[in-house]
This record gives sequence, structure tokens and C-alpha cells, in this order.
Amino acid sequence: MYQKEGMDIFSDEFFMGKALELAHQAYERDEVPIGAIIVYENRIIGKGFNQVEMLKDVTSHAEMISITAACNSFGGKYLTDCTIYVTVEPCTMCAGAIELARPMKLVYGASEPKTGCFSKGGKLSPKIEVSDGVLFGESVALMQQFFAGKRG
Repeated sequence: MYQKEGMDIFSDEFFMGKALELAHQAYERDEVPIGAIIVYENRIIGKGFNQVEMLKDVTSHAEMISITAACNSFGGKYLTDCTIYVTVEPCTMCAGAIELARPMKLVYGASEPKTGCFSKGGKLSPKIEVSDGVLFGESVALMQQFFAGKRG
């Protein structure tokens, strides 16, 4: 769906496209459209999308669900050699969980000025590389479409 001709199959854009596919699943269920995947050695080992409304649980964010799935896949609590891809900047809760999981890298699409950890001045451990703006336009467009429908 989000793979462009000539795109490296193991690029940040490729994996963010997979996270966007999950965000669309959230959108279809009337959840805030955020998706997250966790990749180890170019293989998806954890994935999730927001399920706050469906589960009636404020902690059921895409990142939290994907971390749980990846830890279960690994059989441990640390995701040391993994990369986490999330379509929207993590909130403070999710950033804390990401830091505790110790991935090597976090990649996100769109900033979230109201609730995003980094937009509010937060930081992760300097051991975790952070990259933003990957498929930014697609991530923003999906969020705007969702909230426009809520206001309309």
C-alpha cells in the first residue's frame, strides 16, 4: 500500500508503511489512527494499533500493544536490537515504556504537539536513536481525516 517503486524493502519508509496499515485498522474501528510495529533483523516481531475505545483501557495505545507482543515474541522484557516504528509521536506514557524496553531506535511519522513526549520537551535515553518525519504526510493526513470526521 505505501511501498513506492524502487523503495528498499527494509527501509524506514517500508516499515512505516506497515505501521500505517495498522493505523488504518484503528481508523476503521473508530479508534485514533495510530499504528506501531517492532522490527528485529528486518522481521516484524510485534505490532499494534490503538484500541483504547474497544478495550476501554487508556493504556491500550499502539506502542504499548506492540511492545507487549514483541516481548512475548522475544521471551524477555528488553528489545535491545529492535526498531520501533509508530505513525505518530509517542505520548509520555508510551515514551516511558519505549525507554524501559531499550530498543536501539525509534522512528515516528508525525509530531503530536498536544500530547507528544518530545513536543512537550521530553527525551529518551541517548542510547536510543530517534528519527522523525518518516512518511510524515501520510501520517498527518490520516489523523486529519479522522478528526475532521469527528468535528463534522
